[in-house]
Amino acid sequence: MKLYNSLGPNPRLVRMFLIEKGIELPTEEVDIMGGENRQDAYVGKYAMGELPCLELDDGTVIGQTIAICEYIEEKEGGPSLVGATPEARALTRMWIRNVEGKINNPLTDGFRWAEGLPMFKDRRFTAPEAADSMKERARQGLQWLDAQLEGREYLTGSDFGLADILLYCFLDFGSGVGQPFDPSLGNVKSWFDRVASRESAEASLHPIAKAGGMRA
Repeated sequence: MKLYNSLGPNPRLVRMFLIEKGIELPTEEVDIMGGENRQDAYVGKYAMGELPCLELDDGTVIGQTIAICEYIEEKEGGPSLVGATPEARALTRMWIRNVEGKINNPLTDGFRWAEGLPMFKDRRFTAPEAADSMKERARQGLQWLDAQLEGREYLTGSDFGLADILLYCFLDFGSGVGQPFDPSLGNVKSWFDRVASRESAEASLHPIAKAGGMRA
């Protein structure tokens, strides 16, 4: 297997997952800032033109971070981050959808349509007039999450997993692009600090991000 890697919260999510699993994969860097992922060579491999993607030994290419992580968990085994039982896996997938719909997606669109607009306006659909509304949706999602985290160590309960990695990578990214979460959300703050203290959190930062003070 080979991972096509770059800057950004999505590739970091997969890197953090791999570190937690104790798995090392060969990687190939793709220059997302320069738009290499929108060029024919990459799009011919993965038609969505997004990063990361995983190329299997038979040439099959898997995109979408959650699909990549679930494939690796099923293929490689090791400590479970998706859930060891059907019930645990269902909770993980539920929380992934909750986090994506209420927080990560609006946070990301808020960035792409405002601070990130110069990079994204010629690459994908943008709606600058809606950027502030997307940011507000993410803030409201975090207020909702704060209540849900009451009495919980991690999103699904006492076990750290993929849903936590997903949310952490996007909240950490947001903190560096004009969307820090409100520290008065005590449960979110405690959860974030708990995940940030894991070795995989700093170890998953891209070298270019570290050099530039970015959180991706």
